[in-house]
Amino acid sequence: MLSCPFFAEQQTNCRYKRTEWGVGMEIGGEARRGEVAALIREAMEGEKGAEMRRRAAGWKEAAARAARPGGPAECGLDRLIHEVLLAGGNKGGQRLS
Repeated sequence: MLSCPFFAEQQTNCRYKRTEWGVGMEIGGEARRGEVAALIREAMEGEKGAEMRRRAAGWKEAAARAARPGGPAECGLDRLIHEVLLAGGNKGGQRLS
């Protein structure tokens, strides 16, 4: 993924895509045609692009595992529903009027 962050959380998102998740490249301050073309070529044909695709496939697999029935996403959502919505925030689980 090529990023050209301008505003708000875009800087943070770009940094994480590049450094933490390894699935992105940043287009510098003033996006010049040659720089953008070189980054696109690298992403599509180069070794860095191949590595980003490998990492993206790994993230895809991890997300699929987490979203499976009985997986961490479902368990976390069930816990949230039980603790916050069903219990109403009180220890006895009774509704307060």
